[in-house]
Amino acid sequence: MFKGDRRFDLVVRLPETFRRDVRALRNLPIPLHQEPGRSAFLPLESVAQVRLVEGPNQVSRENGKRRIVVQANVRGRDIGSFVEEARARIASELKLPAGAWLEWGGQFEHLVAAKARLAVVVPIRFAVVFALLYSTLRSVRYATMVFTGVPLALSGGIATLWLRGMPFSISAAVGFIALSGVAVLNGLVMVSFINELRAAGRSVDAAIREGALTRLRPVLMTALVASLGFVPMALATGTGAEVQRPLAMVVIGGLVSSTALTLLVLPALYRLFTPDQT
Repeated sequence: MFKGDRRFDLVVRLPETFRRDVRALRNLPIPLHQEPGRSAFLPLESVAQVRLVEGPNQVSRENGKRRIVVQANVRGRDIGSFVEEARARIASELKLPAGAWLEWGGQFEHLVAAKARLAVVVPIRFAVVFALLYSTLRSVRYATMVFTGVPLALSGGIATLWLRGMPFSISAAVGFIALSGVAVLNGLVMVSFINELRAAGRSVDAAIREGALTRLRPVLMTALVASLGFVPMALATGTGAEVQRPLAMVVIGGLVSSTALTLLVLPALYRLFTPDQT
């Protein structure tokens, strides 16, 4: 549209009548300012260039600025690596105009927020677990022995994710949290029983041997029941399987490694760090 020697564009949404007949819009009369009692009109095309063009069916705004949403479904890979690759490609192949910016939302935004929360919750959770172990065993040494089940359990879960080619996700993080609880429980059962045998007068070696043999079946049963309970989730292929499988594989793989620690490594650590006389 022209006004004097200046030009500007005016985008309007027209009724269906004008969209079907652009000439009717061009001939739309525009009243002119006249003396009272007189009237004069000009057709719209004499003061404007009327064109019918395609445009967006909706103009979204956020904080007073236009916003365009581009959506995509990610399959066969994790969202985190997809966004990293997309960011790298955009940075190298696309130059945004002045005033434009990109924000990554949707599930990726939830993933970032969940990771930030986990970075705070998980250390607090481990600190609380260690404090409870200390309050139960009344010894930093024995509490640390039991707590060593957590790293090996986590390593087993990480190895399982790597072998299955699964990325780290929020559901996998939940599996790690649940896994560490089972690993600590098995270690606590073992150490507590060995301490009871020593309090009853057994020697360190005899208490370790008898405690390991006596608690073998309870520890194996705990790990077996938990592992079998997650097998259907690990084999799931239907809706929601992408959430269930990482959690199940973390728990199953971690229980295998944590059980090995409880039955083999923990008795050796107990003997190594426990003197013959206390």
